[in-house]
Amino acid sequence: MADIATRVWNHRWKIDPIVRSLIDTDFYKLLMCQSVFRNKRDTNVTFSLINRTKSVPLARLIDEGELREQLDHVRSLSLTRGESTWLRGNTFYGKRQMFRPDFMEWFENLRLPPYHLERKGDQYELTFEGSWPEVMLWEIPALAILMELRGRAILDTMGRFELQVLYARAMTKLWEKIERLRDLDNLRIADFGTRRRHSFLWQDWCVQAMTEGLGSRFTGTSNCLIAMRQDLEAVGTNAHELPMVYSALAEDDAALARAPYDVLADWHEEHSGNLRIILPDTYGTRGFLDRAPDWLAGWTGIRIDSGDPATGAETAIDWWISRGEDPREKLVIFSDGLDVAKIEELHRQFSGRVRVSFGWGTLLTNDFRGLVPGDALAPFSLVCKAIAADGKPTVKLSDNPEKAMGPEGEVARYKRVFGVGEQERMEVVV
Repeated sequence: MADIATRVWNHRWKIDPIVRSLIDTDFYKLLMCQSVFRNKRDTNVTFSLINRTKSVPLARLIDEGELREQLDHVRSLSLTRGESTWLRGNTFYGKRQMFRPDFMEWFENLRLPPYHLERKGDQYELTFEGSWPEVMLWEIPALAILMELRGRAILDTMGRFELQVLYARAMTKLWEKIERLRDLDNLRIADFGTRRRHSFLWQDWCVQAMTEGLGSRFTGTSNCLIAMRQDLEAVGTNAHELPMVYSALAEDDAALARAPYDVLADWHEEHSGNLRIILPDTYGTRGFLDRAPDWLAGWTGIRIDSGDPATGAETAIDWWISRGEDPREKLVIFSDGLDVAKIEELHRQFSGRVRVSFGWGTLLTNDFRGLVPGDALAPFSLVCKAIAADGKPTVKLSDNPEKAMGPEGEVARYKRVFGVGEQERMEVVV
């Protein structure tokens, strides 16, 4: 097990690069990339960094030269033979050769495309443009780099013993959470914390702690590299990116209304079982479910990723009942802003009514709140989203309007097409 405090004290980026591999990314990203490669590979997209927490001045904290070094390092990466063998030959969700030979041949020859970086006041403008399958793979490493460099800027001001104490406190904090989670019968929980982690070494430590502390109740990690190294399940399904880009490509309002279901029709052709998970909140959960085709009700479950999680789960239960499905056989994955108290609450409320599962993200892999003066290591809300597809802007409405994005006119159009009325604003935790 790595002595993280000593590694932080001694680190130089060439010894400890922030992103170590092209599979130091979320599993769902690779699943989506294969789907995009098959169905929309000629689509041109633009991704952009969005710091929702303006109080964190990234450009003042992070040296531009160091940021460029880390981004350039990612562009030098390619799949190793061992990584390729793991992806080609491993069993994921009970299926061997999940990744098709033509996709793997493309991936094995991939180098990530160029980036555009510019300082704008106290923030960085970081964008990526090119073919969708290539550009989409920048999202997770870009976020991990910015999050860790911000952390390193704070850690560089600390002494060696101070670092030892900091990590001892952070480890104790996580272990106390794990001890509370042990009291939940039939718990199913996975690590979803790659994109806004404190660091790779810390995420790896957290995953090992969850493995030892929770045993079979810990169901795996979204991080492919850690899953491979620790012999764990790689977990994940799909994300808002797919309906956002499909919708941007729609030629008229009728096609726009169909786009979120077209995404899942393509997904349906490729995947079965626990990969058939609906993410309904891109343009409002209730409207999505009300208009959903009957075949979607037969899918395995749903992921709740914005708005009030209990309300989202109750909406899904009512929908399944209305479509003649038994909610007790359905999987509900909670994945938005979770920490132990919310996990306990949701587990009590929905156990026995549905199959409950949790994707625990930032507050698993980056909960340094209250551990340094000024709370300078507290996690913050940083995203990297597709903002355009073939020259057309993307839109996200979400069940929480604080997470909405897109040009004002297009947002209004999407609200009209998808029948989204007044929404309750909720604080974006992370």
